[in-house]
Amino acid sequence: MTWKIRHEGSPRSIQGLSAADVVQGLQDGQWQTTDEVMGPQDRDWVAIESHPTFAEVAAEIEPPPPRVHEDETRLDMNPLIDVCLVLLIFFILTTSYTALQQVLDMPGVSQKKLEGPLIHTKEALAEFTIKVAARVQNGKPVILVEDQPVEPDNLMATLRRFHKDTRKTELLLDAGDDVDWGTLIAIQNAAKGAKIARVHYQVRAEEAGLKGP
Repeated sequence: MTWKIRHEGSPRSIQGLSAADVVQGLQDGQWQTTDEVMGPQDRDWVAIESHPTFAEVAAEIEPPPPRVHEDETRLDMNPLIDVCLVLLIFFILTTSYTALQQVLDMPGVSQKKLEGPLIHTKEALAEFTIKVAARVQNGKPVILVEDQPVEPDNLMATLRRFHKDTRKTELLLDAGDDVDWGTLIAIQNAAKGAKIARVHYQVRAEEAGLKGP
């Protein structure tokens, strides 16, 4: 008595098997319980799990676990996040250092140790310096160039025009005590952009410990 077996719905089959061979192949995982067999007395193909000869054996066999296909399109974002954090820290440190450098490295300020403040007469200052005043009015900074109010966005262009028309190469900055560092740095940057060679800070006589008005 020979048996034939085939995969479910396949036109090809294996012949010349005994019932024991079918059972052994089923237990070894060579066949699935849904594969089909045909015995000597059968007229049609029957699933192994439904055939009276093998139904009991098929019921004792656990179905194979489903295949898990890894998602090859999934990206590991951890390295990208690490790189972004490193770049963020680098930019924060660079920006902080640049701002600190602007505050400490004032254009035109001599690095030599001076005995006291540099003293000039009003006539001498008017001859070679452009006077810029910074005040706070109604809680907002106000910038005056030669006593004329100038918008911060137009400051560089105004200084460049004064430099070209008057040939003055230095700037005298008169800043009130309540003017913030951001405004002073903006004036220094505008002077640098306008090719002003040096920036002087005006100090009153009483602040410098000198006698006089």
